[in-house]
Amino acid sequence: MSEVPQPPASFGDGPSGPRAGFGRRLVALLVDGIVLWVVDGILWALTNQNLASGVATLFSLAYYTYFEGSASGQTVGKRALGIRVIDFRSGGSIGHGRAFIRWISRILSAIPCLLGYFWMLWDREKQTWHDKLSTSVVVPTSAYPVENWPG
Repeated sequence: MSEVPQPPASFGDGPSGPRAGFGRRLVALLVDGIVLWVVDGILWALTNQNLASGVATLFSLAYYTYFEGSASGQTVGKRALGIRVIDFRSGGSIGHGRAFIRWISRILSAIPCLLGYFWMLWDREKQTWHDKLSTSVVVPTSAYPVENWPG
């Protein structure tokens, strides 16, 4: 009788490595939101609402793409909370192209009542939808140290 093949260890009940928890990720998102809100407020004070809205959206895209795509994988909020975005497979940077995909995918995570954000609460690898779509994970810097910020 042949043996039944066993799945790799990463297919167990827990994540395949240390992962950032929901609370730390939420607070980091709030810190980044404050940074973006301040910039948005300045734009609204200096320009008309339509221009401010468009520029604020572009600034948000540039902010997340630059910082999460850097070698550190950290926005200001992630740095403050000691977490970072890394490639799921290699543990390295996701690069700016995938950081852009991650930013666009946040919209998909938010559309169905933020379900894509809450997904990490029951996902084995603690990934949100935008993590999955960009093949990334958010990890604590205590387990995956950052050499230079922003990288």
